[in-house]
Amino acid sequence: MSETGRDEPYPPVTEHLDDPEAAAEEGRRKMEWALQHMPILTELRAEFESERPLDGQTVGMAMHVEAKTANLVELLAVGGADVAITGCNPLSTHDDVSAALDANDSVTSYAVRGVDDDDYYAAIESVIGHEPTITVDDGMDMVAAIHEEYPELIDSILGGCEETTTGVHRLRAMDDDGALEYPVFAVNDTPMKRLFDNVHGTGEASLATIAMTTNLSWAGKDVVVAGYGYCGKGVAGKAAGQNANVIVCEVDPRKALEAHMEGYDVMPMAEAAEVGDVFLTTTGNRDVITEEHFEKMGDGVLLANAGHFDVEINLEQLDEMAADRYEARDGVEAYEMDDGRRLNVLAEGRLVNLAAPIALGHPAEVMDQSFGVQAVCVRELVENDAEYDAGVYDVPDELDREVAEIKLDAEGVGFDGLSEEQREYMGSWQHGT
Repeated sequence: MSETGRDEPYPPVTEHLDDPEAAAEEGRRKMEWALQHMPILTELRAEFESERPLDGQTVGMAMHVEAKTANLVELLAVGGADVAITGCNPLSTHDDVSAALDANDSVTSYAVRGVDDDDYYAAIESVIGHEPTITVDDGMDMVAAIHEEYPELIDSILGGCEETTTGVHRLRAMDDDGALEYPVFAVNDTPMKRLFDNVHGTGEASLATIAMTTNLSWAGKDVVVAGYGYCGKGVAGKAAGQNANVIVCEVDPRKALEAHMEGYDVMPMAEAAEVGDVFLTTTGNRDVITEEHFEKMGDGVLLANAGHFDVEINLEQLDEMAADRYEARDGVEAYEMDDGRRLNVLAEGRLVNLAAPIALGHPAEVMDQSFGVQAVCVRELVENDAEYDAGVYDVPDELDREVAEIKLDAEGVGFDGLSEEQREYMGSWQHGT
């Protein structure tokens, strides 16, 4: 019996679908559309297929299983790896894409949309059952499960990659405690990820999903952005660009000052709760919006989360306060208070740009960059695993630059380089005025 109490391993996605072949055909169509707009993965695919740098490796993944991710999965597969994947969020999986992946002889997909907590973790166990030599995570759930429940596998794991802010925070805490026992690249923290995926991807995808889900405009609304990291900056900037009035809530005085000097109103959440029309959390922390804030909010507010886990808005407290709760629109749940106010929660408080019913995630061009970094980091772990002891590592700068150069070349954009004299000047401490 498994750690979750199941007598049998959690089955692949095709056993959950009525017509897996039709689903796979539709998923393949989505993947091919995305790949047209992913020149980095296209170029790396040619390289990986020719050189097969991942021969003999097994990659275990817990990611958002949708079209862009699927193209990363198949890139690793054509590079020689056997890949097992499941979702990293119960509502972000596209079942048709998952079915398309499972139809690939080198890939097994356990990702199914809408699973409960037990099946979510059982699917992770099924991926781990493939005994991965490399892990690729979005939120660190797989790394945690391996360390807590399957430590006997650690000696055979070369390393891992972590995609998102929340996962990197968890990994660094684990590393600080001396509990992380294999090397992991903090893909989230490298410039080719955080400057584009976190800023443009989160900003554009979150706002677009909210607008499509609600059929409401941003213009003239008071939009409260909780957190002013890279994701919060992206949301704030994109909302301001659509003529919203942006309010930033922060706990770090430097980030609060930065938001203030960039022209946004900055105030505590207790004050913002009284004036906000839309609240969007981007902190990666829990209990950002709680009972004391719900009590002050006006009728019709929208509550959404662009952080990883569904803990930023305290829905248990909101549910206890509500006199009634009902589906106002597909993907929008209204919590009606005793005084008649309605507080509307999008996508069950989960990652709104992936978990809402019509959500498509970040734009393909943006995820091309993040997944390009993932691919070259997996290649690095295989080719140079002896160089990395247990711990969290920044992505090597030359790998980040490699991905940037592929993107610029695909866009037809030229850029300058340093001369030898300039390199020598920048590398010397002896040059004065």
